[in-house]
Amino acid sequence: MTTLAYILVALPVVVGVYSYVGYPLILWIASRFSVSGSAREPNAGMTVSVVIPAFNEEKQIQGAIEAVLAQDYPAHLIQTVVLSDASTDGTDDIVRRYADRRVELLRMPERGGKTRAENAACARLRGDIVVNTDSSIRLHSAAVRELVTHMADPETGVASGRDVSTSATGEGSNPTEAGYVGYEMRIRALETRLGGIVGASGSCYAIRAELHRIPIREDLSRDFSAALTAREHGFRAVSVDDAICFVARTSSLQREYRRKVRTITRGMMTLIARRSLLDPVRYGSFAWKLFSHKVCRWLLPVTVVLAVIGLALLSPDHPWARLALVLGAAVAILAALGALWPAGKEMPRIVSVAAFGTAANLAVLHALWRVLAGRGDPVWEPTRRESVS
Repeated sequence: MTTLAYILVALPVVVGVYSYVGYPLILWIASRFSVSGSAREPNAGMTVSVVIPAFNEEKQIQGAIEAVLAQDYPAHLIQTVVLSDASTDGTDDIVRRYADRRVELLRMPERGGKTRAENAACARLRGDIVVNTDSSIRLHSAAVRELVTHMADPETGVASGRDVSTSATGEGSNPTEAGYVGYEMRIRALETRLGGIVGASGSCYAIRAELHRIPIREDLSRDFSAALTAREHGFRAVSVDDAICFVARTSSLQREYRRKVRTITRGMMTLIARRSLLDPVRYGSFAWKLFSHKVCRWLLPVTVVLAVIGLALLSPDHPWARLALVLGAAVAILAALGALWPAGKEMPRIVSVAAFGTAANLAVLHALWRVLAGRGDPVWEPTRRESVS
């Protein structure tokens, strides 16, 4: 029993160190010897359809549209389509004001979720490339141009933008979120140098129209599926550092937690549906990256639960095990304090780290429970964020 307890305690150390230190280090070392990279070629006048899903986004939709209209790309080559998922506020009226500026409104007759709306819109999209973004995202003026330039590479099926976490007020309820976003973007840059990323950014990514038209199940994540679909069809997905999209930090940890649960639930269901891509015999290093980047991170909170059991078994005879449990309880208290922190107020760094890390791992456990219980998220609930100017 003691041996088993030691193994349980060691599991999160091994999985955590590999997921967040070992895997990036391997990528970095391997990238030193790699010459792989997305070719930057003339876009040859490729037409683009920019898709903006929206549900009751009257406070955000104008800014999102204006950011698209301000793109440094020939205006006559861009089609902008706003997918209104049966919005009940003023979203549709705002979009209609832009009808004379090549902005189209496609309203769903009833609310059915983001993926259903995107599937329904495929027939309306005229671009060679489809750029998917979100109402709360503000695209840098060069974002579309940079994405399309990389899509000119015939081996590239998906090009993902680089998220930059921002705050409209200069403060945020959890500044650790910005640090994690930057870390994730660096991982994707390394993966790109080694053949491609395993998941595109939901904030903004470009995909070849023929790949976008392949229907996606309504309870699955289209941005995650995009990279998987590209790999299945012989393309790669890349991250484009110069295609910047500004993502406002959420105003509260509770709201961020709900977003993570939704995102991870759909991500898990997507990977289950496309689990054949985890076969290293067929997909080589892509399968390794998919396992390391996604599965190992999702396994970490499960191993933490097992480690707590192991520490409880060891604590009667080992003071260090009791100390570890006390430290764990202290982290939980700090996380609870972060959850109760007033929205919009800056957290102390120690509270921010504890709250963000705990929330992220609890969200995985919550999402796993939803998946096992068969409770997916086919109807999309957008994350309400502060406006980014």
